[in-house]
Amino acid sequence: MGLPELIEILPLQKQDYAEVTVPGSKSITNRALILSALSDGEVVLNGALWSDDTRVLIECLQKLGFNIEVKEDPSEKCNRTITIKGKGGLVPAGGSESSPLELYIGNAGTAARFLTAFLVLGDGVYKLYGAERMHERPQSGLFNALRHLGYHIESDNNKLPALIYGSGKRHGKCVVDVSESSQFASALLMCAEIAGWEVEIKGPNPEEVPYVKMTKELISVFPKNGGKFSVEADASSGSYFIAAGVLKKIEKLCKSGISTFNNDLQSSNSACFYDLSVKVANWPKSGWQIDQAFYDIYRSFATTMVGGGVIEEKDIVAKLGDNWREDKTVVDKEPLVFSRKYHLGDSIMTLITLSPFATLPVKFVDLDSLRLQECERVLALKTELTKCGARVFEIGNSLTIFPSRLNGAEIETYNDHRMAMCFSILGLRVAGIKIRNPSCVKKTFPTFYQKLVQMPPFGLGAKILDGITAQEISYNNLYAD
Repeated sequence: MGLPELIEILPLQKQDYAEVTVPGSKSITNRALILSALSDGEVVLNGALWSDDTRVLIECLQKLGFNIEVKEDPSEKCNRTITIKGKGGLVPAGGSESSPLELYIGNAGTAARFLTAFLVLGDGVYKLYGAERMHERPQSGLFNALRHLGYHIESDNNKLPALIYGSGKRHGKCVVDVSESSQFASALLMCAEIAGWEVEIKGPNPEEVPYVKMTKELISVFPKNGGKFSVEADASSGSYFIAAGVLKKIEKLCKSGISTFNNDLQSSNSACFYDLSVKVANWPKSGWQIDQAFYDIYRSFATTMVGGGVIEEKDIVAKLGDNWREDKTVVDKEPLVFSRKYHLGDSIMTLITLSPFATLPVKFVDLDSLRLQECERVLALKTELTKCGARVFEIGNSLTIFPSRLNGAEIETYNDHRMAMCFSILGLRVAGIKIRNPSCVKKTFPTFYQKLVQMPPFGLGAKILDGITAQEISYNNLYAD
């Protein structure tokens, strides 16, 4: 039967401790797939993400002629063990100008950029195309860098669809601007050693761009001559479950007053220590994913939230009255500031969605890249949060969100998996949140809704209803396919 077009998320009635498994990192899986294909041997990827975004890249590599074996992962339904036989930098031939080899990549921006640089190492003509939204997303920085190296790419508007003419290795130097997407640089860097390219990265603090740093570090440790490589859990996917948690007192530490945790949070009026009620199993520790920081950021942020486990609204009302959210002492507070470039990656959307619960303004900056992804995410977040009663102000590429009393609403997801998951987590706190097109989560996390309803300690124990009939949806019917 599957997911209906409209679902309603019911608020959690209690907060139990849970430790949830999440799929492998999309960013690492896609990089590992390309590096495996470029390797000179057989590479086994453990814990690789199996979703729409990674499947399209695997299907393209298979269509090119790479031998790929996919086996289920018993520990996580959305992961696979993937074995790829590399060809030592050889990319199989494409078609002709009149009959190019066609490769479809859906709305997978990562696959689109990585394949573009990969295909120029081949021989013949390849047509790379995708979904309508993918044809609106930027490619020009990457196209221009490859043209500077001497490769021929035809496109009407420097976006997809494009004809890519493979001509093998070409030693040379190029400059790539990462202002629109760091994936341009990552695509070039992964092929640079084999192709003989020298890549200069242009943009604000290019060495500090987190995803470029991830690519460089991954290249340095990857088994180029064959071997095994483990993909760590996806921190962006994990952020939704971390954000569903609240701070809870660690009773034995409250009694002893002794902390065995790093950065433990201590209330101002007692010797009680707190930790989050929801954790993600095998939370990444490599430092490769910028969203690895979400756990510590949210753990601190929760101390500022109504409903975060430390602050109770009744205490604020006793001081400032029922309209405390409009009180000058609240709205004039110095805002918390979070950057999409330097603090968080995609998980910044999770924090944005929960910001109306904060007891002070929260400002999110450097959001320009969000406008160019699966949808215009800055506008989408502002629009849907406003529907829910949030006070949101957009200035340039920033959003400032003030403490707000929220209400239920029907959420448009814009076919964006992260919009669906962020607002589903909001529905665990706010009654009446309905999600349109929830199956779009299949792009990166097909089992997301199953994990919401699975009973603790492996899930959150939530209830999800059909948004039209109000009937509860069973676990088996919550898989997004």
